[in-house]
Amino acid sequence: MADMDILAGHAATKPAKPAVVFQGRTIDFASLNRRANRAANMFLSLGCEPDDRVAVMSYNSATGFEITNGLRKAGLIVAGINYRLRGPEVAYVLNDSGARVVVAGPDHVEVVETARSDVRGDVHYIAAGDQIPDGWLGYEELMQRASQEAPEGSGADGGLLKSMIYTSGTTGHPKGAWRPKGVNLENVLQVIMIFGLTESDVHLMCGPGYHSAVGFFSALHQLLGSTVVVQPKFEADDALDLIERNRVTTTFMAPTLLQRLLDAQERRPRDVSSLRALIIGAAPFPYALKQRAESVFGQILWEFYGATETGINTVLRPEDQLRKPGSCGTAVPGQEIRLVDAEGRDVPDGTPGEFMVRNTWLAEYYKRPDATSSSLHDGYFSVGDVAYRDDEGYYYICDRQIDMVISGGVNIYPAEVEGVLHAHPAVADAAVIGVPDDQWGESVKAIVQLRPGASATRSISLMRSRASPQASSSSASCASATGPGPVERSSCSAEHEGTRPTDARRPGDRRPPTRA
Repeated sequence: MADMDILAGHAATKPAKPAVVFQGRTIDFASLNRRANRAANMFLSLGCEPDDRVAVMSYNSATGFEITNGLRKAGLIVAGINYRLRGPEVAYVLNDSGARVVVAGPDHVEVVETARSDVRGDVHYIAAGDQIPDGWLGYEELMQRASQEAPEGSGADGGLLKSMIYTSGTTGHPKGAWRPKGVNLENVLQVIMIFGLTESDVHLMCGPGYHSAVGFFSALHQLLGSTVVVQPKFEADDALDLIERNRVTTTFMAPTLLQRLLDAQERRPRDVSSLRALIIGAAPFPYALKQRAESVFGQILWEFYGATETGINTVLRPEDQLRKPGSCGTAVPGQEIRLVDAEGRDVPDGTPGEFMVRNTWLAEYYKRPDATSSSLHDGYFSVGDVAYRDDEGYYYICDRQIDMVISGGVNIYPAEVEGVLHAHPAVADAAVIGVPDDQWGESVKAIVQLRPGASATRSISLMRSRASPQASSSSASCASATGPGPVERSSCSAEHEGTRPTDARRPGDRRPPTRA
Protein backbone atom coordinates (compact mmCIF):
# COMPACT_ATOMS: atom_id res chain seq x y z
CA MET A 1 0.00 0.00 0.00
CA ALA A 2 2.89 2.43 0.33
CA ASP A 3 5.84 3.79 -1.57
CA MET A 4 7.97 0.62 -1.40
CA ASP A 5 8.28 1.18 2.38
CA ILE A 6 11.64 2.87 2.05
CA LEU A 7 11.48 3.88 5.72
CA ALA A 8 11.36 0.20 6.73
CA GLY A 9 14.47 -0.37 4.61
CA HIS A 10 16.35 2.39 6.42
CA ALA A 11 15.18 1.01 9.78
CA ALA A 12 16.62 -2.39 8.84
CA THR A 13 19.97 -1.15 7.50
CA LYS A 14 20.69 1.82 9.80
CA PRO A 15 18.35 1.46 12.79
CA ALA A 16 20.31 3.73 15.14
CA LYS A 17 20.93 6.57 12.69
CA PRO A 18 19.11 9.82 13.58
CA ALA A 19 16.11 10.25 11.30
CA VAL A 20 14.54 13.31 12.94
CA VAL A 21 15.91 15.84 15.42
CA PHE A 22 13.22 17.93 17.10
CA GLN A 23 13.54 20.28 20.08
CA GLY A 24 16.58 18.49 21.47
CA ARG A 25 15.12 15.02 20.97
CA THR A 26 16.57 12.54 18.45
CA ILE A 27 14.42 9.85 16.84
CA ASP A 28 16.35 7.11 15.07
CA PHE A 29 15.11 5.30 11.97
CA ALA A 30 14.05 2.18 13.88
CA SER A 31 11.94 4.22 16.31
CA LEU A 32 10.43 6.35 13.57
CA ASN A 33 9.52 3.25 11.58
CA ARG A 34 7.72 1.70 14.56
CA ARG A 35 5.80 4.91 15.21
CA ALA A 36 4.93 5.22 11.52
CA ASN A 37 3.61 1.64 11.56
CA ARG A 38 1.41 2.56 14.52
CA ALA A 39 0.15 5.65 12.67
CA ALA A 40 -0.64 3.59 9.57
CA ASN A 41 -2.58 1.01 11.59
CA MET A 42 -4.34 3.78 13.50
CA PHE A 43 -5.68 5.38 10.31
CA LEU A 44 -6.69 2.01 8.87
CA SER A 45 -8.56 1.17 12.10
CA LEU A 46 -10.64 4.32 11.60
CA GLY A 47 -11.93 2.94 8.31
CA CYS A 48 -9.56 4.71 5.92
CA GLU A 49 -9.07 3.01 2.58
CA PRO A 50 -6.30 3.46 -0.02
CA ASP A 51 -6.22 6.96 -1.55
CA ASP A 52 -8.45 8.46 1.16
CA ARG A 53 -7.33 11.90 2.26
CA VAL A 54 -6.12 12.70 5.78
CA ALA A 55 -5.87 16.41 6.56
CA VAL A 56 -3.13 17.68 8.87
CA MET A 57 -3.01 21.15 10.42
CA SER A 58 0.04 21.65 12.60
CA TYR A 59 3.37 23.34 12.98
CA ASN A 60 6.39 21.25 12.02
CA SER A 61 7.05 18.47 14.51
CA ALA A 62 8.37 14.94 14.97
CA THR A 63 4.72 13.86 15.16
CA GLY A 64 4.27 15.18 11.64
CA PHE A 65 6.92 12.76 10.37
CA GLU A 66 5.19 9.86 12.13
CA ILE A 67 1.93 10.83 10.45
CA THR A 68 3.22 11.42 6.92
CA ASN A 69 5.26 8.21 6.95
CA GLY A 70 2.29 6.33 8.37
CA LEU A 71 0.06 7.66 5.60
CA ARG A 72 2.53 6.43 2.98
CA LYS A 73 2.60 2.98 4.54
CA ALA A 74 -1.22 2.86 4.52
CA GLY A 75 -1.52 4.11 0.94
CA LEU A 76 -3.31 7.28 2.08
CA ILE A 77 -2.91 10.84 0.81
CA VAL A 78 -1.86 13.69 3.05
CA ALA A 79 -3.68 17.00 2.65
CA GLY A 80 -1.75 19.68 4.50
CA ILE A 81 -3.77 22.65 5.75
CA ASN A 82 -2.23 26.11 5.87
CA TYR A 83 -2.06 26.83 9.59
CA ARG A 84 -2.83 30.50 8.96
CA LEU A 85 -6.36 29.70 7.77
CA ARG A 86 -9.44 30.53 9.82
CA GLY A 87 -12.41 28.33 10.65
CA PRO A 88 -14.50 28.86 7.48
CA GLU A 89 -11.43 28.38 5.27
CA VAL A 90 -10.47 25.20 7.12
CA ALA A 91 -14.02 23.90 6.66
CA TYR A 92 -13.78 24.59 2.92
CA VAL A 93 -10.56 22.58 2.58
CA LEU A 94 -11.98 19.67 4.58
CA ASN A 95 -15.18 19.61 2.53
CA ASP A 96 -13.43 20.03 -0.80
CA SER A 97 -10.80 17.37 -0.13
CA GLY A 98 -13.31 14.89 1.26
CA ALA A 99 -10.91 14.19 4.13
CA ARG A 100 -11.88 11.15 6.22
CA VAL A 101 -9.68 12.21 9.12
CA VAL A 102 -8.20 15.50 10.31
CA VAL A 103 -5.27 15.71 12.71
CA ALA A 104 -4.73 19.02 14.51
CA GLY A 105 -1.61 20.01 16.40
CA PRO A 106 -1.86 21.50 19.89
CA ASP A 107 -1.96 25.06 18.55
CA HIS A 108 -4.64 24.34 15.95
CA VAL A 109 -7.28 22.26 17.72
CA GLU A 110 -9.30 25.38 18.48
CA VAL A 111 -9.53 26.65 14.89
CA VAL A 112 -10.42 23.18 13.57
CA GLU A 113 -13.08 22.89 16.27
CA THR A 114 -14.64 26.17 15.08
CA ALA A 115 -14.81 24.68 11.58
CA ARG A 116 -16.58 21.46 12.63
CA SER A 117 -20.14 22.77 12.36
CA ASP A 118 -19.56 23.59 8.68
CA VAL A 119 -17.88 20.30 7.76
CA ARG A 120 -19.98 17.76 5.89
CA GLY A 121 -19.72 14.00 6.12
CA ASP A 122 -18.36 11.59 8.69
CA VAL A 123 -14.97 12.96 9.67
CA HIS A 124 -12.77 11.74 12.53
CA TYR A 125 -11.07 14.54 14.49
CA ILE A 126 -7.78 13.72 16.20
CA ALA A 127 -6.04 16.07 18.64
CA ALA A 128 -2.26 15.69 18.80
CA GLY A 129 -1.88 17.25 22.22
CA ASP A 130 -3.34 17.44 25.71
CA GLN A 131 -6.42 19.46 24.73
CA ILE A 132 -9.04 16.97 23.47
CA PRO A 133 -12.48 18.56 22.91
CA ASP A 134 -15.71 16.58 23.16
CA GLY A 135 -16.19 14.41 20.10
CA TRP A 136 -12.46 14.27 19.36
CA LEU A 137 -10.01 11.40 19.62
CA GLY A 138 -6.64 11.60 21.35
CA TYR A 139 -3.67 10.97 19.07
CA GLU A 140 -1.41 9.33 21.63
CA GLU A 141 -4.17 7.08 22.98
CA LEU A 142 -4.95 5.86 19.46
CA MET A 143 -1.26 5.31 18.76
CA GLN A 144 -0.79 3.19 21.87
CA ARG A 145 -3.67 0.95 20.83
CA ALA A 146 -2.29 0.45 17.32
CA SER A 147 0.19 -2.27 16.37
CA GLN A 148 3.79 -1.29 15.71
CA GLU A 149 4.06 -3.99 13.05
CA ALA A 150 3.88 -2.96 9.39
CA PRO A 151 0.31 -3.00 8.05
CA GLU A 152 -0.60 -5.75 5.63
CA GLY A 153 0.45 -4.88 2.09
CA SER A 154 2.87 -2.15 3.15
CA GLY A 155 5.22 -1.51 0.24
CA ALA A 156 2.92 -2.80 -2.50
CA ASP A 157 2.26 0.58 -4.11
CA GLY A 158 5.13 2.00 -6.17
CA GLY A 159 3.89 5.60 -6.10
CA LEU A 160 6.17 8.07 -4.31
CA LEU A 161 5.00 11.03 -2.22
CA LYS A 162 1.26 11.00 -2.85
CA SER A 163 -0.16 14.36 -1.82
CA MET A 164 -2.93 16.90 -2.07
CA ILE A 165 -1.70 20.47 -1.68
CA TYR A 166 -4.03 23.43 -1.67
CA THR A 167 -2.77 26.32 -3.75
CA SER A 168 -3.57 29.81 -2.51
CA GLY A 169 -4.97 30.65 -5.93
CA THR A 170 -5.47 34.09 -7.45
CA THR A 171 -9.25 34.12 -7.39
CA GLY A 172 -11.91 32.47 -5.28
CA HIS A 173 -11.26 29.41 -3.14
CA PRO A 174 -7.97 27.50 -3.12
CA LYS A 175 -7.70 24.50 -5.41
CA GLY A 176 -6.45 21.09 -4.37
CA ALA A 177 -3.50 20.10 -6.55
CA TRP A 178 -3.30 16.37 -6.10
CA ARG A 179 -1.15 13.50 -7.21
CA PRO A 180 -3.05 10.33 -6.35
CA LYS A 181 -0.24 8.24 -7.87
CA GLY A 182 2.58 10.34 -6.44
CA VAL A 183 5.61 11.11 -8.56
CA ASN A 184 7.85 8.82 -10.58
CA LEU A 185 11.16 7.58 -9.27
CA GLU A 186 12.85 9.38 -12.17
CA ASN A 187 11.50 12.71 -10.87
CA VAL A 188 13.00 12.08 -7.46
CA LEU A 189 16.34 10.99 -8.94
CA GLN A 190 16.47 14.10 -11.14
CA VAL A 191 16.23 16.40 -8.12
CA ILE A 192 18.64 14.33 -6.04
CA MET A 193 21.27 14.41 -8.80
CA ILE A 194 20.89 18.10 -9.64
CA PHE A 195 21.30 19.28 -6.04
CA GLY A 196 23.85 16.56 -5.24
CA LEU A 197 21.90 15.30 -2.23
CA THR A 198 23.33 12.33 -0.32
CA GLU A 199 22.54 10.05 2.60
CA SER A 200 25.13 11.90 4.70
CA ASP A 201 23.31 15.24 4.41
CA VAL A 202 21.65 16.88 7.40
CA HIS A 203 18.65 18.90 6.28
CA LEU A 204 16.98 21.75 8.17
CA MET A 205 13.20 21.90 7.75
CA CYS A 206 12.36 25.46 8.76
CA GLY A 207 9.52 26.64 6.50
CA PRO A 208 5.86 25.68 6.91
CA GLY A 209 5.38 21.99 6.21
CA TYR A 210 2.14 22.55 4.31
CA HIS A 211 4.16 24.34 1.62
CA SER A 212 4.86 21.98 -1.26
CA ALA A 213 8.61 22.65 -1.53
CA VAL A 214 9.25 22.51 2.23
CA GLY A 215 7.51 19.16 2.49
CA PHE A 216 9.11 17.84 -0.70
CA PHE A 217 12.72 18.57 0.26
CA SER A 218 12.20 17.17 3.76
CA ALA A 219 10.59 13.99 2.40
CA LEU A 220 13.30 13.70 -0.24
CA HIS A 221 16.05 13.72 2.37
CA GLN A 222 14.21 11.12 4.41
CA LEU A 223 13.82 8.87 1.37
CA LEU A 224 17.61 9.11 1.01
CA GLY A 225 18.16 8.14 4.64
CA SER A 226 19.40 11.60 5.64
CA THR A 227 18.78 13.27 8.99
CA VAL A 228 16.13 16.00 9.10
CA VAL A 229 16.36 18.70 11.78
CA VAL A 230 12.88 20.11 12.38
CA GLN A 231 12.09 23.67 13.45
CA PRO A 232 8.41 24.19 14.44
CA LYS A 233 8.22 27.66 12.91
CA PHE A 234 10.92 29.76 11.31
CA GLU A 235 12.82 31.99 13.68
CA ALA A 236 16.12 33.23 12.32
CA ASP A 237 18.31 33.07 15.42
CA ASP A 238 17.02 29.62 16.32
CA ALA A 239 17.57 28.42 12.73
CA LEU A 240 21.21 29.55 12.86
CA ASP A 241 21.69 27.84 16.22
CA LEU A 242 20.25 24.61 14.79
CA ILE A 243 22.56 24.83 11.77
CA GLU A 244 25.60 25.31 14.01
CA ARG A 245 24.63 22.70 16.62
CA ASN A 246 23.61 19.95 14.18
CA ARG A 247 26.11 20.70 11.40
CA VAL A 248 23.30 21.18 8.92
CA THR A 249 24.37 20.82 5.28
CA THR A 250 21.21 21.70 3.32
CA THR A 251 18.06 23.73 3.79
CA PHE A 252 15.28 25.27 1.74
CA MET A 253 13.63 28.63 2.33
CA ALA A 254 11.90 31.52 0.60
CA PRO A 255 13.84 34.77 -0.03
CA THR A 256 12.00 36.56 2.80
CA LEU A 257 13.26 34.00 5.31
CA LEU A 258 16.77 34.22 3.87
CA GLN A 259 16.76 37.97 4.45
CA ARG A 260 15.88 37.42 8.11
CA LEU A 261 18.56 34.75 8.37
CA LEU A 262 21.15 37.18 7.02
CA ASP A 263 20.07 39.92 9.43
CA ALA A 264 20.45 37.52 12.36
CA GLN A 265 23.82 36.19 11.18
CA GLU A 266 25.18 39.71 10.77
CA ARG A 267 23.97 40.64 14.27
CA ARG A 268 25.52 37.55 15.88
CA PRO A 269 27.60 35.30 13.63
CA ARG A 270 27.42 31.51 14.07
CA ASP A 271 29.54 28.77 12.60
CA VAL A 272 27.56 27.83 9.49
CA SER A 273 30.52 26.36 7.61
CA SER A 274 28.73 23.01 7.36
CA LEU A 275 26.14 24.49 4.97
CA ARG A 276 26.82 23.47 1.38
CA ALA A 277 23.41 24.02 -0.25
CA LEU A 278 21.11 26.90 0.57
CA ILE A 279 18.14 26.25 -1.72
CA ILE A 280 15.88 29.19 -2.51
CA GLY A 281 12.49 29.21 -4.22
CA ALA A 282 8.78 30.07 -3.93
CA ALA A 283 9.26 33.76 -4.78
CA PRO A 284 11.50 36.06 -6.86
CA PHE A 285 15.06 36.17 -5.52
CA PRO A 286 16.35 39.79 -5.69
CA TYR A 287 19.87 40.20 -7.05
CA ALA A 288 20.94 42.44 -4.17
CA LEU A 289 19.88 39.76 -1.70
CA LYS A 290 21.92 37.18 -3.63
CA GLN A 291 25.00 39.40 -3.44
CA ARG A 292 24.53 39.86 0.28
CA ALA A 293 23.94 36.15 0.87
CA GLU A 294 27.07 35.15 -1.06
CA SER A 295 29.15 37.63 0.93
CA VAL A 296 27.93 36.06 4.19
CA PHE A 297 27.52 32.36 3.35
CA GLY A 298 29.73 31.91 0.30
CA GLN A 299 28.85 30.41 -3.08
CA ILE A 300 26.26 27.88 -1.86
CA LEU A 301 23.05 29.39 -3.26
CA TRP A 302 20.73 27.33 -5.43
CA GLU A 303 17.56 28.75 -6.93
CA PHE A 304 14.76 26.89 -8.65
CA TYR A 305 11.56 27.72 -10.46
CA GLY A 306 8.50 25.54 -10.28
CA ALA A 307 4.97 25.34 -9.00
CA THR A 308 2.88 23.10 -6.79
CA GLU A 309 1.22 21.83 -9.96
CA THR A 310 4.35 21.27 -12.06
CA GLY A 311 7.18 20.38 -9.67
CA ILE A 312 10.71 21.74 -10.13
CA ASN A 313 11.23 22.94 -13.71
CA THR A 314 14.44 24.99 -13.78
CA VAL A 315 17.49 25.27 -11.53
CA LEU A 316 20.12 28.03 -11.26
CA ARG A 317 23.40 26.71 -9.88
CA PRO A 318 25.68 28.51 -7.38
CA GLU A 319 28.22 29.57 -10.02
CA ASP A 320 25.50 31.30 -12.05
CA GLN A 321 23.75 33.27 -9.30
CA LEU A 322 25.59 36.54 -9.96
CA ARG A 323 26.56 35.78 -13.57
CA LYS A 324 22.92 35.54 -14.68
CA PRO A 325 21.00 38.32 -12.90
CA GLY A 326 17.26 37.67 -12.87
CA SER A 327 17.50 34.13 -14.22
CA CYS A 328 15.84 31.12 -12.61
CA GLY A 329 18.20 28.74 -14.39
CA THR A 330 18.14 26.09 -17.09
CA ALA A 331 15.63 23.30 -17.59
CA VAL A 332 15.75 20.29 -15.30
CA PRO A 333 16.26 17.05 -17.30
CA GLY A 334 12.91 15.56 -18.23
CA GLN A 335 11.15 18.92 -18.47
CA GLU A 336 9.67 19.92 -21.81
CA ILE A 337 9.31 23.71 -21.70
CA ARG A 338 7.63 25.96 -24.23
CA LEU A 339 7.21 29.75 -24.30
CA VAL A 340 4.20 30.63 -26.43
CA ASP A 341 2.32 33.64 -27.75
CA ALA A 342 -1.44 34.25 -27.77
CA GLU A 343 -1.95 31.79 -30.63
CA GLY A 344 0.09 29.07 -28.92
CA ARG A 345 3.11 29.57 -31.20
CA ASP A 346 6.63 29.24 -29.82
CA VAL A 347 8.37 32.58 -29.38
CA PRO A 348 12.06 33.14 -30.23
CA ASP A 349 14.76 33.56 -27.59
CA GLY A 350 14.59 36.96 -25.90
CA THR A 351 10.83 37.30 -26.41
CA PRO A 352 8.47 36.88 -23.43
CA GLY A 353 5.85 34.17 -23.71
CA GLU A 354 3.59 32.11 -21.51
CA PHE A 355 5.68 29.51 -19.67
CA MET A 356 4.30 26.03 -20.27
CA VAL A 357 5.75 22.72 -19.13
CA ARG A 358 5.15 19.04 -19.73
CA ASN A 359 6.62 16.37 -17.47
CA THR A 360 5.73 13.18 -15.63
CA TRP A 361 4.79 14.77 -12.32
CA LEU A 362 2.08 17.22 -13.31
CA ALA A 363 -0.74 17.51 -10.78
CA GLU A 364 -4.42 17.90 -11.50
CA TYR A 365 -6.97 20.02 -9.67
CA TYR A 366 -9.19 17.83 -7.51
CA LYS A 367 -12.83 17.89 -8.63
CA ARG A 368 -11.99 20.84 -10.89
CA PRO A 369 -11.73 19.46 -14.43
CA ASP A 370 -12.50 22.95 -15.73
CA ALA A 371 -9.49 24.44 -13.96
CA THR A 372 -7.28 21.55 -15.03
CA SER A 373 -8.34 21.78 -18.67
CA SER A 374 -7.93 25.57 -18.76
CA SER A 375 -4.35 25.17 -17.52
CA LEU A 376 -3.50 22.32 -19.90
CA HIS A 377 -2.79 22.95 -23.58
CA ASP A 378 -1.69 19.99 -25.70
CA GLY A 379 -0.38 18.28 -22.59
CA TYR A 380 1.55 21.35 -21.42
CA PHE A 381 0.61 22.93 -18.08
CA SER A 382 0.60 26.67 -17.39
CA VAL A 383 0.17 28.50 -14.11
CA GLY A 384 0.11 31.83 -15.93
CA ASP A 385 3.74 32.89 -15.65
CA VAL A 386 5.45 34.90 -18.38
CA ALA A 387 9.11 34.22 -19.18
CA TYR A 388 11.80 34.53 -21.81
CA ARG A 389 14.91 32.46 -22.56
CA ASP A 390 18.35 33.78 -23.45
CA ASP A 391 20.71 32.36 -26.05
CA GLU A 392 22.43 30.14 -23.47
CA GLY A 393 19.16 28.44 -22.50
CA TYR A 394 18.61 30.30 -19.23
CA TYR A 395 15.04 31.21 -18.33
CA TYR A 396 13.85 34.50 -16.83
CA ILE A 397 10.41 34.83 -15.24
CA CYS A 398 9.05 38.26 -16.11
CA ASP A 399 5.83 38.09 -14.12
CA ARG A 400 2.41 36.51 -13.91
CA GLN A 401 -0.11 37.40 -16.58
CA ILE A 402 -2.65 38.27 -13.92
CA ASP A 403 -0.27 40.82 -12.34
CA MET A 404 0.90 42.49 -15.54
CA VAL A 405 0.10 46.21 -15.63
CA ILE A 406 -0.93 47.65 -19.00
CA SER A 407 -0.20 51.36 -18.96
CA GLY A 408 -0.73 53.40 -22.10
CA GLY A 409 -0.80 50.16 -24.11
CA VAL A 410 2.59 49.11 -22.77
CA ASN A 411 3.11 46.03 -20.62
CA ILE A 412 4.83 46.63 -17.29
CA TYR A 413 5.92 43.70 -15.17
CA PRO A 414 5.57 44.41 -11.43
CA ALA A 415 8.42 42.00 -10.66
CA GLU A 416 10.79 44.24 -12.63
CA VAL A 417 9.87 47.29 -10.58
CA GLU A 418 9.95 45.28 -7.36
CA GLY A 419 13.46 44.14 -8.24
CA VAL A 420 14.58 47.76 -8.49
CA LEU A 421 13.04 48.59 -5.12
CA HIS A 422 14.45 45.50 -3.42
CA ALA A 423 17.93 46.49 -4.59
CA HIS A 424 17.86 49.64 -2.44
CA PRO A 425 19.11 49.30 1.16
CA ALA A 426 16.27 51.52 2.41
CA VAL A 427 13.63 49.01 1.29
CA ALA A 428 12.88 45.95 3.44
CA ASP A 429 10.16 44.59 1.15
CA ALA A 430 7.91 45.80 -1.66
CA ALA A 431 4.98 44.86 -3.85
CA VAL A 432 3.85 46.56 -7.05
CA ILE A 433 0.28 46.56 -8.34
CA GLY A 434 -1.72 48.26 -11.07
CA VAL A 435 -4.36 50.87 -10.25
CA PRO A 436 -6.88 52.59 -12.57
CA ASP A 437 -5.61 55.78 -14.17
CA ASP A 438 -7.68 58.19 -16.30
CA GLN A 439 -4.75 59.06 -18.53
CA TRP A 440 -2.84 55.78 -18.78
CA GLY A 441 -5.59 53.23 -18.20
CA GLU A 442 -3.48 51.78 -15.42
CA SER A 443 -0.55 53.13 -13.46
CA VAL A 444 1.96 51.61 -11.10
CA LYS A 445 1.54 51.68 -7.34
CA ALA A 446 4.27 50.41 -5.04
CA ILE A 447 3.54 49.31 -1.50
CA VAL A 448 6.84 49.52 0.33
CA GLN A 449 8.01 48.29 3.70
CA LEU A 450 10.80 50.66 4.62
CA ARG A 451 13.73 50.16 6.92
CA PRO A 452 13.93 52.60 9.86
CA GLY A 453 14.75 56.15 8.80
CA ALA A 454 13.94 55.74 5.09
CA SER A 455 11.40 57.85 3.20
CA ALA A 456 8.74 56.92 0.65
CA THR A 457 9.73 59.89 -1.52
CA ARG A 458 13.20 58.46 -2.03
CA SER A 459 11.66 55.12 -2.98
CA ILE A 460 9.49 56.72 -5.68
CA SER A 461 12.50 58.55 -7.09
CA LEU A 462 14.46 55.33 -7.11
CA MET A 463 11.68 53.46 -8.88
CA ARG A 464 11.39 56.11 -11.59
CA SER A 465 15.12 56.47 -12.14
CA ARG A 466 15.99 52.79 -12.45
CA ALA A 467 12.88 51.10 -13.79
CA SER A 468 12.24 50.57 -17.47
CA PRO A 469 11.16 53.65 -19.47
CA GLN A 470 7.56 52.47 -19.70
CA ALA A 471 7.35 51.95 -15.93
CA SER A 472 8.97 55.25 -15.06
CA SER A 473 6.96 57.31 -17.55
CA SER A 474 3.70 56.00 -16.13
CA SER A 475 2.47 57.82 -13.06
CA ALA A 476 3.79 56.13 -9.93
CA SER A 477 2.85 56.35 -6.30
CA CYS A 478 4.10 54.78 -3.12
CA ALA A 479 2.31 53.68 0.03
CA SER A 480 3.67 52.34 3.29
CA ALA A 481 3.08 48.72 4.18
CA THR A 482 1.57 47.94 7.56
CA GLY A 483 2.65 45.10 9.80
CA PRO A 484 5.95 43.24 10.12
CA GLY A 485 5.25 40.38 7.69
CA PRO A 486 6.14 40.07 4.01
CA VAL A 487 4.41 42.37 1.53
CA GLU A 488 2.22 40.33 -0.82
CA ARG A 489 0.63 41.58 -4.03
CA SER A 490 -2.66 39.78 -3.51
CA SER A 491 -3.30 41.36 -0.13
CA CYS A 492 -2.11 44.76 -1.36
CA SER A 493 -4.58 44.66 -4.25
CA ALA A 494 -7.39 43.93 -1.83
CA GLU A 495 -6.37 46.58 0.68
CA HIS A 496 -5.78 49.50 -1.68
CA GLU A 497 -9.06 50.86 -2.99
CA GLY A 498 -9.47 51.46 -6.70
CA THR A 499 -7.27 48.62 -7.83
CA ARG A 500 -8.47 46.52 -10.70
CA PRO A 501 -10.37 43.30 -9.98
CA THR A 502 -8.02 40.42 -9.22
CA ASP A 503 -9.60 38.27 -11.90
CA ALA A 504 -8.96 40.77 -14.70
CA ARG A 505 -6.32 38.48 -16.21
CA ARG A 506 -6.29 34.99 -14.86
CA PRO A 507 -3.54 32.46 -15.34
CA GLY A 508 -4.52 30.38 -18.32
CA ASP A 509 -5.78 33.36 -20.32
CA ARG A 510 -3.92 33.08 -23.62
CA ARG A 511 -2.97 36.76 -23.59
CA PRO A 512 0.78 37.01 -23.21
CA PRO A 513 2.70 40.27 -23.06
CA THR A 514 3.25 42.26 -26.22
CA ARG A 515 6.70 43.65 -26.79
CA ALA A 516 6.89 47.41 -26.31
